[in-house]
Amino acid sequence: MALAIFDLDNTLLAGDSDYLWGEFLVEKGIVDGEDYRRENRRFYEDYKAGCLDIFAFQRFSLKPLRDNSMQRLLDWRSEFLDSKITPIISPQSRQLVEKHRDAGDTLLIITATNAFVTGPIAQRYGIDHLIATEPETLDGRFTGEVAGEPSFREGKVNRLRSWLQEQEQDLRGSWFYSDSHNDLPLLALVENPVAVDPDETLSKIARTRDWPILRLHA
Repeated sequence: MALAIFDLDNTLLAGDSDYLWGEFLVEKGIVDGEDYRRENRRFYEDYKAGCLDIFAFQRFSLKPLRDNSMQRLLDWRSEFLDSKITPIISPQSRQLVEKHRDAGDTLLIITATNAFVTGPIAQRYGIDHLIATEPETLDGRFTGEVAGEPSFREGKVNRLRSWLQEQEQDLRGSWFYSDSHNDLPLLALVENPVAVDPDETLSKIARTRDWPILRLHA
């Protein structure tokens, strides 16, 4: 039984849940309109360019969690999932997950996006195992800080290695699907790396290294 690992944003999803969450907050008037939207776009462009300051971004993205009650956040998240996430879950991505489920593989999503946003998305795919950036909580509220290491770039590798030890798993026969050159450290670690609708940098590297390129959303 092998491990099948999936990046989430722009891989299983035909869009970026972290970015869309920010857009949702703007549309609902929960955050300060154009200033928030501008910063959200700037961080997203930094991510695509491979120069994202993950801690600066997390302080930005977790602030709305800190500033609102848990019940309000849960209500907003439910609406967000229906309006923004359901439309970008493609039949092709579900088929990919089911192919590995039918093969008896262990399914795992690993994402830099925080667990508050991504936990219920993983549930919609029927995937029990999730490694995501963990928002810190205190007395039932989010603090706006990150608990532990963000699962971004080399952080994904570090978090995965800890998870493998806890689960008594290994990477024999493992798969990892990702769209982003930010995931090169983890793609290079698994036995079967697959580029999914890859960005320009990852596309070039995948062809150089003879990695399969899969189109789920094109």
